[in-house]
Amino acid sequence: MKDQLFDALKSNTADYAEIRVESEERTSLAYRGKEVESSTRSSFVGGLVRACTRGGWGVVTFDSLDNLKERVVEAGRCAALVGREETQLAEVEPVDRECPAELERDFRGVSLDEKLKVIGAYNQILLGVSPKIESTNVTYADTFRTVHFASSRGGRTASVRSYFMEERPRAICVLGATAREGSLVQQSHDSVSTNRSFDAVLGLEAMAEQVGQRAAALLTAPKVAGGPHTVILDPKLAGVFIHEAFGHLSEADFIYETPQMRSLMEVGREVGVKELNVYDDGSLGGYGGSLHVDDEGTPTSRTCLIRDGVLAGHLHSLETAAKMGAAPAGNARAISRHYAPIVRMTNTFIDKGNLPVAELFAGVDDGILCCDMFGGQTMLEMFTFSAAYGYRIHNGEVGELLRDITLSGNVFETLRAIDGIADDQYIAQNAGGCGKNGQSPLPVSFGSPHIRIRDVVIGGS
Repeated sequence: MKDQLFDALKSNTADYAEIRVESEERTSLAYRGKEVESSTRSSFVGGLVRACTRGGWGVVTFDSLDNLKERVVEAGRCAALVGREETQLAEVEPVDRECPAELERDFRGVSLDEKLKVIGAYNQILLGVSPKIESTNVTYADTFRTVHFASSRGGRTASVRSYFMEERPRAICVLGATAREGSLVQQSHDSVSTNRSFDAVLGLEAMAEQVGQRAAALLTAPKVAGGPHTVILDPKLAGVFIHEAFGHLSEADFIYETPQMRSLMEVGREVGVKELNVYDDGSLGGYGGSLHVDDEGTPTSRTCLIRDGVLAGHLHSLETAAKMGAAPAGNARAISRHYAPIVRMTNTFIDKGNLPVAELFAGVDDGILCCDMFGGQTMLEMFTFSAAYGYRIHNGEVGELLRDITLSGNVFETLRAIDGIADDQYIAQNAGGCGKNGQSPLPVSFGSPHIRIRDVVIGGS
């Protein structure tokens, strides 16, 4: 494959060209209620050629490895039609790497019958937790994606600068329950994700029990009173918050293309309390957003986004890094061979603080512990998130279950309202993924310690 890609790139006449070839095997199984809702298996081979001339990009996708040279020429012609400026791409050290998956138990060797038996058992637990459980949604899926990449700079005589092969496996299991009492409906969910072993989706009986019990209990849980509250975000919700409300603002393509964001996200601006540190790191092993090399051939590494409450960096592709005078750190990613890479997060997290968790809670006389997330939306620096569930905190003690918790505000005002960051930390290994510009779901991870925030506006009764 390496020789084949190098040979095809000899036909390049653009300022820059790259070829990404992918193969993928996918399995998906799902229960809905008492019935098996779907069972699918698929595989494909294909790829994408991308070329840049005078700042204009041409993209050609293919389903066969035949005629790769012609695909490179075609992408170059497309780029030449739209290029009007200067090609600007950051210089990075060339790579020549092969990165096989580090699987302890390969899910491709597990039969469909065994996979179906595993999720069927979880489904029975959910259905049997309470007569109030009306329906369930239990899903298992695995993907084994292999990426081959080669790139060149310059015209016909340019030498190939980079090559890599990386295997990117992933398996997920999602447990969901819907409870009903009259017209009131409540949902609960949890999930796991792994790129190491099929065994990670085994032994989830206690999780299934908790999901079912929580869905039923939420039917009688009181709503939260609307208004400003002191809240503690659990690591899952705090991780989603920093990913959605701040992480996307840190993606440099968005910053470069949006004049309003250039001043809002200027490096050196104070954006949070001094104790706040936020990172994105694709080089962390074993997480959903972990990979050795991004889809432009840049090795992944750690980027500090906020250091001691001050904006410290952005996430870049080769193009945004060159245009903004920064160094790329491996954040150009594509969900599949159908798409060109764009600036994306990998594993984004708030670093742990120095406050023991018990002291964090002891500092709350009357507040709310907000847990996990059902959904939300952001618009520039404004956000609205719905916690999956929560608990009342009274005199530092966690009390009754609460429902219908919606948090909203300005992300920077919220980061400056943090008054406690615990010394624990959890990076979630959940199913699902990130969406941007029609590319979804991209595997990512997010995490945080427990964090305490004053005067968060919560909608409620």
